[in-house]
Amino acid sequence: MVLRKFNPSGMVSSDIYHHGVEVTASQRMLFISGQVGIGPDGIPGKDIWQQTELAINNLYKVLASADMDANDIVKSTIYLTDEKLLGGFMEAGAGLLPTSPPATTLVIVKALASPDLLVEIEAVAAK
Repeated sequence: MVLRKFNPSGMVSSDIYHHGVEVTASQRMLFISGQVGIGPDGIPGKDIWQQTELAINNLYKVLASADMDANDIVKSTIYLTDEKLLGGFMEAGAGLLPTSPPATTLVIVKALASPDLLVEIEAVAAK
């Protein structure tokens, strides 16, 4: 897969995302629905750390089912239900998120589908 990642000069850059990602060749595209911090038993994780790990692992399971992995993600959107959760999300996701990050948007929302859910991650992958 050929990707071009953009962090233009004159803009704040970050180690955790790119401002733009271009898919430069014809690729298979996978649009992944929002993955939440629920385990295989259907029970949400007890806190932001556990829910983050579960949501990321669920995302990776969908990728693997399509013969893809984290490096194939070109765009992700992260939803948190409270800005106070950001630090915990970043800590929990630090070792699990792709080392060459995709274009990413993080949004603080009022609520998710269930009041027990704290984080949701959706993504687009190309391979």
